[in-house]
Amino acid sequence: METKDTHEEQRKTLDFLDDVRRKYPHQPTFLQAVEEMAVSLVDLFKDPENGEFYKQAFLMMTEPERVISFRVPWMDDSGNIRINRGWRVEFNSVLGPYKGGLRFHPTVDEGVLKFLGFEQIFKNALTGLPLGGGKGGSDFDPKGKSDAEVRRFCESFMTELFRYLHPSTDVPAGDIGVGGREIGYLYGQYKRLTNKHGEGVLTGKSLLFGGSPLRPEATGYGLVYMAKLAVDRKLKRSLEGMRCAVSGSGNVAQYAAQKLLHFKAKVVTMSDSSGVLVFEDGMTEDDWNVIMDCKNTKRGRLSSIQDQVSGRYYADKSPWTLSNVKYDLALPCATQNEIDKDGAELLVRNGVLGVFEGANLPTDLAAQEHLRSHNVLYIPGKASNAGGVGVSGLEMSQNAQRLTWKAEEVDQKLQEMMENIYNLMAKQEENTPGATLEQGANRAGFIKVATAMKELGWVY
Repeated sequence: METKDTHEEQRKTLDFLDDVRRKYPHQPTFLQAVEEMAVSLVDLFKDPENGEFYKQAFLMMTEPERVISFRVPWMDDSGNIRINRGWRVEFNSVLGPYKGGLRFHPTVDEGVLKFLGFEQIFKNALTGLPLGGGKGGSDFDPKGKSDAEVRRFCESFMTELFRYLHPSTDVPAGDIGVGGREIGYLYGQYKRLTNKHGEGVLTGKSLLFGGSPLRPEATGYGLVYMAKLAVDRKLKRSLEGMRCAVSGSGNVAQYAAQKLLHFKAKVVTMSDSSGVLVFEDGMTEDDWNVIMDCKNTKRGRLSSIQDQVSGRYYADKSPWTLSNVKYDLALPCATQNEIDKDGAELLVRNGVLGVFEGANLPTDLAAQEHLRSHNVLYIPGKASNAGGVGVSGLEMSQNAQRLTWKAEEVDQKLQEMMENIYNLMAKQEENTPGATLEQGANRAGFIKVATAMKELGWVY
């Protein structure tokens, strides 16, 4: 909620986090996630009856139950042994088995995975499914590697990780750098090592061996379902014709763009780390197909297709640095902290109405504050991108039943899940004077986890 506290009063309320700050100054992204969550819960921490309990529960949630780290040796195509680092952060199992993706990217370290795992606790709580929170990955970079090198790395990674996985213990999925190819290699090695087949120990699998229809599409589709609900109910507008900026061009961005096209919105941008494509009159389905082929088949850069699409390419730019392009809605789907305060100020000046996070924490703290102060509709990733882990949970259910549901059934369940999340946020917003949907999402997830911890006797 929007507290009337001065910054000094708020700081004093959050003094109980000082020990966390002292222990992890070298993990700034993790601390950012903790601070962002804590700020939205200040009124709970000040509650005269339950405030101390909520503080204790929150502190317990900031410390992972277990962090597993290991070396990952693998051989490149020249016969050289390379060594990367691997991690699995098993953060919180109060609601169910640890659930969260694996990220392969050179920026990965323990702090990044703790930030992602911390967010995952509350995201999974909002889905309504019995899932705990976790995250894992490696500083390995699949870009520029051959299929054989990626396969050898994945086999080595799983050779260490497999001993910690079980459908009732820990069930990873994909994330940045871990798509269908990598999940296939990881699961293939798991099957070799364990002689167990059909177990739901990884999600995002191929339909040929236990995957769920719509799992690749789920995060992007769910994001747009959430945006549509918020636009309909909060802005009293229709998504049709709205100018939407999408950042990124990976899995989430691809299927968010596809679903926006389905609802007749105008997709104005897609981007990668080298630049941005701008479609002033809106992306076409032909444009979308070209981007899909570029990213999923050729694994190329958007700059390589600038002559094949109707948009214009701007090198070394993102949707949040283009001063002359206006958007109604922003859907950041690339990576953490991609929208800084300058980007938020630009969006506000250009009349943005809503920001819906497809990536995890893509809006930094200063940018969030600027959006709030200008009454921009803002829904954090733990709510708006929860569709991916939600359908992962449905994949686990299908594996347990040895069944595969129809795509239409999965899509219906996904839409219901996103509407339930929206309703949870809206209920918290209504029950707390001055609250926003963003704070409603944080409160709903936190209270559910804290209550479960109390009932299990983990916090008292």
